[in-house]
Amino acid sequence: MQIRSHRDLIVWTKAMDLAFTVFQATENFPASERFSLSDQIRRSSRSVPANISEAWRKRRYVAAFIAKLSDAEAEAAETQTHVEIARRCGYFDDTTAGALDQAYEEILSILVTMAKNPQKWCPPSG
Repeated sequence: MQIRSHRDLIVWTKAMDLAFTVFQATENFPASERFSLSDQIRRSSRSVPANISEAWRKRRYVAAFIAKLSDAEAEAAETQTHVEIARRCGYFDDTTAGALDQAYEEILSILVTMAKNPQKWCPPSG
């Protein structure tokens, strides 16, 4: 399959699906968390696919492509931290937190691979 858009990237699709999963999983957080943990975890989870989209559009410039992938990595790791905080607060059970953490590990792995091999994704300069 030829990749014509960021929407064709498996990592973008996984990140989008995971952002929606996080949104749904935080629906039952206490009202006291609405403007703190709920907001933070939702924001960082949504930022992962957003940064992947930006990376795709900046791939004419290898350094910019890698930088945006790095931003996506940072947001994924931030989301993992919020997931762990939610687990420790008792808002996520161990199973939910573990599944979310593992899904972000998979996304991180793909992003690292992409950043290590930008020539596969970036058009030749010239």
